[in-house]
Amino acid sequence: MLVSALVTSLAINSGLCVLFFTLYSILRKQPSNYEVYMPRLLAEGEFDSSSRFNLERLIPSPHWLKLAWQLTEDDLLSSSGLDAVVFMRLINFSLRVFLFAGVIGVFVLLPVNCYGNQLEYVDFADLSNNSLDVFTISNMNDGSSKLWIHFAAVYLVTIFVCCLLYYEYRYISQRRLDYFQSSKPQPHQFTILVRSIPVPYGSSVSESVDSFFREYHPSTYLSHIVVRRTNNLEKLLKDAEKLYTRLIHLQSDPNQQKYKRSCCFGLLGRKVNLVDHYEKKLEGVEEIVRSEQSEASLGVEEVRAAFVSFKSRYGAAVTHRLKQSNNPTKWVTEEAPEPHDVYWPFFSSSFIRRWISKLVVIILCIVLTILFLIPVLIVQGLTNLNQLEVWLPFLESVLTITFVSQVVTGYLPSLILLLFLKTVPPVMEFFSSIQGYVSLSDIQKSACTKVLWFTIWNIFFVTVFSGSVFSAVSVFLDPKNIPSKLGVSVPAQSSFFIAYVVTAGWTSTSSELFRIIPLIWSLLKRPFTDSKDDEFEVPAISYHSHMPRVLFFVLLGITYFFLAPLILPFLLVYLCLGFIVYRNQFMNVYAPRYETAGKFWPIVHTSMIFSLVLMHAIAVGIFTIKKVDLASTLTFPLPVITLLFNEYCRKRFLPNFVAYPAESLIRKDRQDENDPSMPEFFDNLVTVYQDPDLMPINCSGSSDRLSSPLLSSAHRA
Repeated sequence: MLVSALVTSLAINSGLCVLFFTLYSILRKQPSNYEVYMPRLLAEGEFDSSSRFNLERLIPSPHWLKLAWQLTEDDLLSSSGLDAVVFMRLINFSLRVFLFAGVIGVFVLLPVNCYGNQLEYVDFADLSNNSLDVFTISNMNDGSSKLWIHFAAVYLVTIFVCCLLYYEYRYISQRRLDYFQSSKPQPHQFTILVRSIPVPYGSSVSESVDSFFREYHPSTYLSHIVVRRTNNLEKLLKDAEKLYTRLIHLQSDPNQQKYKRSCCFGLLGRKVNLVDHYEKKLEGVEEIVRSEQSEASLGVEEVRAAFVSFKSRYGAAVTHRLKQSNNPTKWVTEEAPEPHDVYWPFFSSSFIRRWISKLVVIILCIVLTILFLIPVLIVQGLTNLNQLEVWLPFLESVLTITFVSQVVTGYLPSLILLLFLKTVPPVMEFFSSIQGYVSLSDIQKSACTKVLWFTIWNIFFVTVFSGSVFSAVSVFLDPKNIPSKLGVSVPAQSSFFIAYVVTAGWTSTSSELFRIIPLIWSLLKRPFTDSKDDEFEVPAISYHSHMPRVLFFVLLGITYFFLAPLILPFLLVYLCLGFIVYRNQFMNVYAPRYETAGKFWPIVHTSMIFSLVLMHAIAVGIFTIKKVDLASTLTFPLPVITLLFNEYCRKRFLPNFVAYPAESLIRKDRQDENDPSMPEFFDNLVTVYQDPDLMPINCSGSSDRLSSPLLSSAHRA
């Protein structure tokens, strides 16, 4: 029944994939959907969408496949940054791992499993009505000498993955250093963020910062700019932007109605000129904005945080790494993000508030994990028809239909999980945003880790242990029995996870190419928007959503390659789709919002190590259950060696991802000594970290004074 359900699921999803690819080939050529399928090309002026209709654009074409395949790593680096390179290296790494494991699994382990006879009464002539267990290690006889083949496969794959991990860590670490050496001077390289600034009575934050760094860092200190509270300004500026957009649209569109009635929703009253109306309203908002900005410029609106800039990268790095005060909760320093990467809302938090926020986020994550058990329990009920008939007896007659039962048990469980998982990344991003991070990149890195471990716990462990959180927790409260319980439970869920790879993997990758949600949203909002067709925002890829998905499928592949090798071909199809699709998205759709210079890779490395150790624990359990005690004993050194390897990589490569070494910083500073543009760069550095809400606003252009500088809070040494 499970095989038949899987076949149904494969047929449905394969059809969806083909449909998505075909529709994409057509729809990406339609003028009305350019802003969905190629916003990056439009923004960079590399695509001409001026013509309204072209029959050739409606003809499906595989040309985009060729362009995506020909995209080199250097091209990707120059266009999308090192983070995009790291993401594609993750997919390349996974492809190499599963190509190697696939050869062993499909051509060696799969035949060995099939010719076992532990499972009786298997009719190969009617395989569609038999369990997938016949293809798993569960079919091997207890004490069989052929289980040593599985033991050898575990060792071979572990060695291969560790060697590949070492190569990738070394390569990306060197890429990061090379990227730094070849980059132009960036403001965040010369700047640190200082928070929890003590302010003496009768002084201001700005004066306190200036006197402190002049005294303790006189040779390297350049300037500073104090952060100010601008919570009230954000809404006003959004209102001004909306009014400005409406005004421009009215002035540029000759067919747009220029008059409306003043009362009763435009039905009664005297006629009002909309252009004059919006101009006056915009001028009024500008006056309010300037008033709020002036209040924010006063000392009472200062936050005890400041961006402090230095004359060299080395000077900024030394100041950042050293404790500035005998009280470690005062003068807290951290790396400054890129100016456009700054997340301004959380600057007003104190040390205690940030600490409390982290505690609150932990509690919220636990609550979300518990609540997520509801869809998991529903999924477990759908995979068991007998239980479903007990819960919903009125469906008994419907569930006896073969096709319905196949869809319910094979397709719906994975689809339900996929839909619920779509809500997790934005929720985790919100949790990270209230945790005290001051950059979008740090928020997404934190969210990436949260989404990854949330997925591993709720989709892997809870599903494996029958959807009961108490059962799953009880397993980890009894560490001695973890391997044996994993050895029993994990192989039993192989059919579910194979269907999950097809449903969540193939469909999600195809929908990423099709971008169905942005398409529907753009079609729905178009009749109600006042902006012109060519006004759109180029999206940025959400690494906290896409990277955990790939890492979770890698975990499934590593843990199941020797248990149920049948999963490997489906994973390879998923990764091949991802290899082409994401190259196309980086080339045509996404533009980088920030650059961490590869800081996502340590998350990848840690996840791979966890996957290997989990595989070793399962191997110990399965060999114990299968009564091959010597193989179980000889597997024990593997997790120890893997963890030692991980510790070596942490000592060898991780420091380069935390901070650049002094050797690189000094060499880069010396290169800039002869750069004639550096004086101008330092002049701009004084104000580059000013809150954008405090920048002068002059949308209406009605007064010259509105364009005058608003603040002079930046101090230069």
